[in-house]
Amino acid sequence: MTTNLFRGQMLKLSAKREGDTEIIASWDEDPEYLRNVDTDIAIPRPVEHFEGEGDPGSNSFYFRLRTIEDDRLIGFIVIHSIEWNNRAGMLAMGIGNANDRGKGYGSEALQLLLRYAFHELNLNRVGLDVIEYNERGIRAYQKAGFQVEGRIRQAVNRDGKIYDRINMGILRSEWEEIFL
Repeated sequence: MTTNLFRGQMLKLSAKREGDTEIIASWDEDPEYLRNVDTDIAIPRPVEHFEGEGDPGSNSFYFRLRTIEDDRLIGFIVIHSIEWNNRAGMLAMGIGNANDRGKGYGSEALQLLLRYAFHELNLNRVGLDVIEYNERGIRAYQKAGFQVEGRIRQAVNRDGKIYDRINMGILRSEWEEIFL
């Protein structure tokens, strides 16, 4: 039996569609979202900023996350900065609307993308970094098999407090041991 490469039980990975950029730009109005997906200064960006995102590239594969139930756009996930010679890439993801967080979408999105990264792209390693206060994200990454590999100490300043960036990674063999 062949598995659907882009479909899970709750989510599917899709290409960008007309109207997506307006939805994604609206997520930028949520400071919690901005402060979990990026270490840069939190500022809403215009729709034009997102129009080129998701265009196919030789070292990045960008997907929209849509619900199976109603085909609703809820987030994004991407493998980027791929080094083909090293069979390694970096992962980034975000669930846009606060009402969609904490429902298992992130965990399923990780499984879909890791299967794609290891079986379709033939990568051996996927890494990421996450700000230490993003406990929900860290739990999802650990559940998917990511291991803490190190820290960049005092790298993020938020509201007068300084936080570490946690480096995490997973190898194909580790993922297969857990999920195959």
